[in-house]
Amino acid sequence: MASKSRPRTISVYLYIPNIIGYIRVLLNCYAFAICFTNKELFSILYFISFVCDALDGWFARKFNQVSTFGAVLDMVTDRISTACLLVILSQVYRPSFVFLSLLALDIGSHWFQMYSTFLVGKSNHKDVKDSTSWLFRLYYGNRMFMGYCCVACEVLYIMLFLLAKESEKMTDVLLGAAKRSIIYSALLAVLLFGWATKQLVNIIQMKTAADLCVLYDINKKHNA
Repeated sequence: MASKSRPRTISVYLYIPNIIGYIRVLLNCYAFAICFTNKELFSILYFISFVCDALDGWFARKFNQVSTFGAVLDMVTDRISTACLLVILSQVYRPSFVFLSLLALDIGSHWFQMYSTFLVGKSNHKDVKDSTSWLFRLYYGNRMFMGYCCVACEVLYIMLFLLAKESEKMTDVLLGAAKRSIIYSALLAVLLFGWATKQLVNIIQMKTAADLCVLYDINKKHNA
């Protein structure tokens, strides 16, 4: 029995989307290793890794290779890569508390969401059809809208890193970039709107998931 299960286990690790996930990890490791010596190459590698996040999902659906391991690998890679970039931004901008707060919100909201998903017996943390928040349903229900918010957020962070000088105020950098041309101003407006929307969704996600955890405890005590 054990000899038969082993090939199946290995085959899941070798799913095409999971291999893409491993490549993302390697790209991020190298990118962060050179982030302070070669900002441009770091930004390119980081963005390629981010684009691969969309590719692994497409391959998973295309070849029927959706797996729980792949979903966890995907989310962990997303959260760690974004967290590392936010930590770096906290070192080059003042006040650093802004970026550390964004890091805490990102990890906290997704952790709550994942945990509450399993508590209520759902198989996918993106299943929010029963949510009372229209924005929350729109975010997870419309791939284009979610993609826009995620891309806007990551591109904004990359842009901030490329423009960063040690111990600068983020507002000064953003205002300076906006004053360069109307194109920069329009781009920043589009990025900031997507970024702000994603942060709002994170807040809604954390509150919704926390409510589910509390309701689970109440029902558990009531049925005891």
